[in-house]
Amino acid sequence: MSATFELSCDLISRASVTPADEGCQELMIARLEAIGFTIERLRFDDVDNFWARRGDSAPLFAFAGHTDVVPTGPVEQWQSDPFAPVVRDGMLYGRGAADMKGSLAAMVTACERFVAGHPDHQGSIAFLITSDEEGPSINGTVKVVEHLEARGEKIDWCLVGEPTSSDTLGDVIKNGRRGSLGCMLTVHGVQGHIAYPHLAKNPIHLFAPALTELCDIEWDSGNDYFPATSFQVSNINGGTGATNVIPGELEVIFNFRFSTEVTEQQLRDGVEAVLDQHQLNYTIDWNLSGQPFLTPPGALVNATVAAIKDIAGIDAELSTSGGTSDGRFIAPTGSQVIELGPLNATIHKIDECVCAKDLDQLSAIYERVLIKLLDPV
Repeated sequence: MSATFELSCDLISRASVTPADEGCQELMIARLEAIGFTIERLRFDDVDNFWARRGDSAPLFAFAGHTDVVPTGPVEQWQSDPFAPVVRDGMLYGRGAADMKGSLAAMVTACERFVAGHPDHQGSIAFLITSDEEGPSINGTVKVVEHLEARGEKIDWCLVGEPTSSDTLGDVIKNGRRGSLGCMLTVHGVQGHIAYPHLAKNPIHLFAPALTELCDIEWDSGNDYFPATSFQVSNINGGTGATNVIPGELEVIFNFRFSTEVTEQQLRDGVEAVLDQHQLNYTIDWNLSGQPFLTPPGALVNATVAAIKDIAGIDAELSTSGGTSDGRFIAPTGSQVIELGPLNATIHKIDECVCAKDLDQLSAIYERVLIKLLDPV
């Protein structure tokens, strides 16, 4: 029963389904205050956040993460209560075990050991914690970053505790993420009787050639860090429910996951050019949820790669794959941002779990990163 394991269990036992925090942050705050962190509780609307800092000089290293979790899904399908942490065959089960309460516990205990061994460390350490990552992400990290920016407080290095590992702890570090641009498109036609198509305009038929063209476009070829930009349709909806009515409108939802080789505006312009070329009558609503960001090899990446080698004995792979994270709100401030956490095989699933032994190893890796950056020999 290590300190990291115990704190992980304490956090998992709190049903902090987004945006609820259920006291998780206060557990962390109490531990951080005890080792000299100054705490700012920052509540925006219905979302609890906090900023904790130890030290007042640069460089500033920040851990970032979230206490909220996704809903459990059907509780009866879990082998055990999702908010009653339990170990089976060396795996710690519970909602949030991997995403990301295990990481939060590892961050706290890593700091406790680091401060005990290096009380006069260089620079500063901080925590940026939200309960709005799994939700709409509008009153969490983005608001805290705005708060820090308004007073000129800059994060130099940020480690986000997202579950990045694939096959073994530490095998993958996320050193960037693709941008995400979503769209709700409505193609307008003319509703009519299906037996009299000449008196109607079928938006499904009208849009089909444009969709084929959009799917065939090579938006970019990617680069050394990012795969090629992806265009994917997630939902198409048209019709009245009747079999003999040509619909008057077609709704299409699609998304771009895009690299640094193309801009948001270029994607918007490209789509609208295709729609205009096909002479469609449409309305369009774009939603940018994150720009792409990249942290190339440098102080933070190198320290993290070296820490993983020291503790786990493996060579970590740098990757920008996967979805978005709150790193997208921190990177635009000029901070170097990476993500490192436990295995992601069970995140958001029934019977989410993490290897219990990995928690201590993750804490040791986090501590070694702190040593390399803030108290190098």
